[in-house]
Amino acid sequence: MITRLSKDESYALLRGSRLARLGCNADGEPYVVPVNYVFDGESFLIHSLPGRKIEAMRADPRVCLQVDEIEDHLNWKSVLAYGTYEEIIRAAERERAMSCLLSLFPQLTPVESLLAADAAAPSPVVFRVRVERVTGVGEG
Repeated sequence: MITRLSKDESYALLRGSRLARLGCNADGEPYVVPVNYVFDGESFLIHSLPGRKIEAMRADPRVCLQVDEIEDHLNWKSVLAYGTYEEIIRAAERERAMSCLLSLFPQLTPVESLLAADAAAPSPVVFRVRVERVTGVGEG
């Protein structure tokens, strides 16, 4: 039977996970991509190379993230967090966010590693999603 998760259960899942699916509106259609994140209890901290999702969130900052914990098809939890995209541009705040992210994800992705070696490559965009509303359900 599917049941609602409490606010505490939902936030515990968000704090304990590191992979989410980010949903945004890209040129009038839904666009969903996986992202690594850190959740500080109020916001998701994320970084990304410039591209479609960044352009989409700059145009329409309303986004959601879905985080799941799945044991099997009868034992699972899923949380949706709705919020607003905000780029982190102040140097000290950006450095703190990247330090937090890299402490949990010390390895760059293959694309980031290649770009890090290229001085002309774009720098990653560091952003937060400020959470405004959370809903969660589970079974099992």
